[in-house]
Amino acid sequence: MFAVISDRNRQIGVRVGDVVACDLNRDWKEGEAVTFERVLLVSNEGQVRLGQPALEGVKVQGKVLGDFRGVKTVSMRFKRRKNVRRKQGHREGYTRVEITAIQG
Repeated sequence: MFAVISDRNRQIGVRVGDVVACDLNRDWKEGEAVTFERVLLVSNEGQVRLGQPALEGVKVQGKVLGDFRGVKTVSMRFKRRKNVRRKQGHREGYTRVEITAIQG
């Protein structure tokens, strides 16, 4: 079984047992069960159900595994011969979620 969920306007394709990285959510605690109510597509053995925009009565359940930070990205501003150099780094925060069930 395969599903496409929408988590804060980001679409993620999931299967049972997958571990996905969602945008950081400070309200979720490690070990807590979460439910994704906005399911856009469900495919089960060749039968595909597509929502317009979301399916009703379909839920994807998961378990929060914890928070982590992604790869560091570095942005640089530089002007030659003007002594202008600005270097700034950024690491995005994510929450790791294991998909436990697709209902519907």
